[in-house]
Amino acid sequence: MTSIRDKSVPTSRLPRWTVHGDGKTIGAGAVVAPDERLSWPRTIGIGMQHVIAMFGATLLVPTITGFPVTTTLLFSGVGTVLFLLITRGRIPSYLGSSFAFIAPLAASASDGPAAQLGGVLAVGVVLTLVGIVVRVIGSRVLDAVMPPVVTGAVVALIGLNLAPAAVGSFEKQPLVAAITLLVILLVTVVGRGLLSRLAILVGAVTGWVFAAATGGLATERVYALRDAAWVGLPELRGPSFDLSVILLALPVVVVLVAENVGHVKAVAAMTGRQLDDMAGNALIADGLATTLAGAGGGSGTTTYAENIGVMAATRVYSTAAYWVAAITAIVLSFSPKFGALVFTIPDGVIGGATLVLYGLIGLLGVRIWMDANVDFADPVNLTVVAAALVAGIGDLTLHIGSVELGGIAWGSVGILVGYPIARALARWRSASDR
Repeated sequence: MTSIRDKSVPTSRLPRWTVHGDGKTIGAGAVVAPDERLSWPRTIGIGMQHVIAMFGATLLVPTITGFPVTTTLLFSGVGTVLFLLITRGRIPSYLGSSFAFIAPLAASASDGPAAQLGGVLAVGVVLTLVGIVVRVIGSRVLDAVMPPVVTGAVVALIGLNLAPAAVGSFEKQPLVAAITLLVILLVTVVGRGLLSRLAILVGAVTGWVFAAATGGLATERVYALRDAAWVGLPELRGPSFDLSVILLALPVVVVLVAENVGHVKAVAAMTGRQLDDMAGNALIADGLATTLAGAGGGSGTTTYAENIGVMAATRVYSTAAYWVAAITAIVLSFSPKFGALVFTIPDGVIGGATLVLYGLIGLLGVRIWMDANVDFADPVNLTVVAAALVAGIGDLTLHIGSVELGGIAWGSVGILVGYPIARALARWRSASDR
């Protein structure tokens, strides 16, 4: 692939694009740069592909957690616009719902939606602060505070902590779940290009159709779909703040940092542009988008690998396509009928999809370890990570006064605090042996 020369760093946050070539074709080995675009009909078509790519994952999160679908979609679109403005159009990315929020939101369901939103908002504020620090000091601060062994452990335990929830949903409608899972696996393995990246969406739609044909849809939700208006305002609600819920949600910050920085590096590699100086801006943008979502009733956001896959397949990295996707998401959010349709997704479909999704989150942590060649022959890495993972997977739940903390919180605290202490003790022992 021919790299893209960064001829000039844009100083304006307002979108400006030059037309790539004749606006119709992309030459052999060429790519459409972030500050370029094809003709508007083609750009809109590619933008629609980005909408399809983000759809399944972005809508699945509120479906699982019980958040309003259209509200989440609204803040997803608004968050993407905010991201494009703050990064000055240098990083083509879509901000969709983060799966990392599912575990803390599910664990805090009994505390009510307002308290859950308070947790989302707190994560957004902390992520914004992390972005400011990275912006001022540089991205090297992340390597010092959160080395790969720590980041991988937190990501892994968040995903694996959700395993019982996936199994529970699967068991409620095993046949629907099995068909959904089978289609996802087949499309992932056999599908090519964009189709393989839409495996979750294809599997969910297939599972829904099968459930509808066999009477597997909840009757009250079907009635709600019939009665829902085609046009209406998204449901907005405000947060409240509960310390136990906030502490349960804060480990998600580690996941969002890892995802955002990883995606910035991926886009830099694909476009041939130097983007290390934009890592802080990306974190700030996602932090503000998540804060805004928490303040208004939506789920937290993150940059989407699904859309990075679309760029790799099309060789179009134009941020104009992301503006199309963001505006489309905002427009769809004003349709209660659409939200009611998504809400009819049955437990079996969710179970089949989440059996894969939660495992993927867990294995993402393993991939972080593998990419960084983390040495598990090192007793510090081995023992601290082992304890943190079991606390997370077993959902260790203890009280500190009136505050209840679950496995994600204890596992994350254990690795974030325990690792640097254990590493310092290991260095002290080595020095004293000399």
